Amino acid sequence: MRFLLDDEQREFARSLDAMLSAAGTVAATRAWGLGDPTRGRAVWARLADAGVFALPVPAEYEGVGPLRVETAVAFVELGRHAVPGPAVETVAAAVLLAHLAEEGEREPAKRFLPSLASGAASATLTLPDGGPLALDADAADLILTVTDGELRLAPGHARVRRSLDPARRLAAPLPGGELLAAGHAVTAAARRASDWAALATAAQSLGVGLALLDRTVAYVKQRAQFGAPIGTFQAVKHRLADVLLRLEFARPLVFGAATTMAPADVAAAKVTAGEAAYGAARAALQLHGAIGYTAEFDLSLWLTKARALRGAWGGPEVWRGRVLDARG
Repeated sequence: MRFLLDDEQREFARSLDAMLSAAGTVAATRAWGLGDPTRGRAVWARLADAGVFALPVPAEYEGVGPLRVETAVAFVELGRHAVPGPAVETVAAAVLLAHLAEEGEREPAKRFLPSLASGAASATLTLPDGGPLALDADAADLILTVTDGELRLAPGHARVRRSLDPARRLAAPLPGGELLAAGHAVTAAARRASDWAALATAAQSLGVGLALLDRTVAYVKQRAQFGAPIGTFQAVKHRLADVLLRLEFARPLVFGAATTMAPADVAAAKVTAGEAAYGAARAALQLHGAIGYTAEFDLSLWLTKARALRGAWGGPEVWRGRVLDARG
């Protein structure tokens, strides 16, 4: 089976690429990592105008979805441009609330989904499979938690911790808070949200890997050694070809998973895209030499993000296990 984007989806990707290229995402990401979300929120406003946050939200709640493939398309571009903020978590929160509404718990969806779809509010959340820390809780408008079958609106967050990626700021939600829903519907909605979070993270990883490859190819064409660009050396060509193959192998898995949302497909996409991006980061670091280690060099924004996304919403061992479980 072939998973190819149609003309409208490809045009959507091109428009996001052009918009984000002009949006100053590098400066926004650096400022976000220092605790200043002002520029990042300006980027988010542009994404909201482009309809990105409306993609997972049903039309009943002022969205245009759920559109899984288009969401994956958008997150490839978010990864390619190192966009900061809890974008994956906002999508997962929207899916959680929308699925609750399908199960009869409509009040939280009516209350929060329109503002999430329009970009007027952002969200972060913790789910049973995602670990105890919420991404960018200090910048998000909503902090949702799912614990023991209860969905709560957290009253705040504990001390912010910096992660390997400075632009991914983590904090534990404070216990308690308003109870929004409870029971089997919450558990089922949390599983659906976790799958969407994994898919969006896989797509974001793919974009990060593509950005690393593009930047490394440009660099090896310029850097000379022994009187010739290092990009002409056979070993360098082979290394970058391996990176390209892994990324291109991950691409159909990501869009295939978006098409089916089968647990095994989502798991395979998460593992493959995360490992491909991580491999691209390792190659980029090696081929850039010492300059690749410096935080001042923009490449570092994608290097650290590739490593962080590899483990976000479950590391490779977790998702490999789910592939085996689904096939067993």
